[in-house]
Amino acid sequence: MTQHWKIEPMKKPRKERVELKKNRSSRRRQGDFTRRLSAHPEQAGDLVASERISGKGDLTRKRTVLIQNSTNDSADGLTVEPMSSGAWRGHVLEVFGLESLVQSPDGSLVRCTLRQVLRKMLTRQRHVLAAGDWVRVLGNKSEGTIESIEPRIRSLCRSSRGRRHVIVANVDQVVLVASAREPTLKPGLLDRLLVAAESNGIRPILCINKIDLVEPASLIPLAGVYARMGYPVILCSIPSGQGLERLRYEMKGCTTAMIGQSGVGKSSILNALDPTLRLPIATVSRDNNKGRHTTTTAKLLPLSSGGWYIDTPGVRQFQPWEIVPAEVHSAFRDIRPLANLCRFPNCTHSHEVDCAVKNAVADGLLDTRRWESCCHLSTPVTTYDVS
Repeated sequence: MTQHWKIEPMKKPRKERVELKKNRSSRRRQGDFTRRLSAHPEQAGDLVASERISGKGDLTRKRTVLIQNSTNDSADGLTVEPMSSGAWRGHVLEVFGLESLVQSPDGSLVRCTLRQVLRKMLTRQRHVLAAGDWVRVLGNKSEGTIESIEPRIRSLCRSSRGRRHVIVANVDQVVLVASAREPTLKPGLLDRLLVAAESNGIRPILCINKIDLVEPASLIPLAGVYARMGYPVILCSIPSGQGLERLRYEMKGCTTAMIGQSGVGKSSILNALDPTLRLPIATVSRDNNKGRHTTTTAKLLPLSSGGWYIDTPGVRQFQPWEIVPAEVHSAFRDIRPLANLCRFPNCTHSHEVDCAVKNAVADGLLDTRRWESCCHLSTPVTTYDVS
């Protein structure tokens, strides 16, 4: 029996009108000539007699480009045609300002810049490029130009004044690092990071560092709450080496992002896992008991034990990107099954009667702090105009 294979035709690039960023200079033209002349007639000679009017308007701030993306219009990436022939595929290791460090297929590192149309396109992203992105580069082995950004599989992002800040891209899992002391552990920040990871399909791992500074038994209630939900919880101490082997096993063969407050010991943990890295570290400030932001940019580097890691700058505030308040409970593993038992399908779990979530809190079946964290995240946040 003969099998006939159906060949799908390659989709042609589609034309799309994209908006470009506005110039950030202030308006130069002044429209109060009559009022100023009436108030100060003696200054008539000092006023500008003519002015050149710029032709830049709404039409000139747009450009027609060819988009070759894909079947999914909501794909996270910018593939703008026409792409120059001879472009090669690279992996973004670090982004600093308008330039980035890209690894070529042969392993060499190339310093690259974004092509002009990618820089000027108006998007809701804080920066169109992030560590972990796969890109197409045109250039030689010393410098190049990024022609396009491939659609991202998974990305961890947060809201930054109304814009989407992509912290890391194309990661398999994320290690949420907290410290038992110096700085103080913030369970609310862990909940927000868990919501962002769950919403984007990224496997979270909880790591509580510096357990040698406290009595380990005092961490059991908090660690038990997350462990009962199925999250891997690792208690770590760099001086004693506790938890490092477990962490090395979890990170082997995967692309892992390290994220947490500044000063919790993300870089120190990576140095302990792979001494050849020699990442810069610093002590916690004694004035405010906070970290010193030693790591300033996200860096993608290989681990000698196998896999990749991304060391990220410390975060002090984290607001998940465009999270729908009505869907927040679905990212809480302990609240998700209870929400289906509420009397009202649109229950906010705050003031409604016959709420299964509130009843579980009252009966001691659900952690009160987790319920408060869910209600706080469900509160709408202020939006910003990014145009």
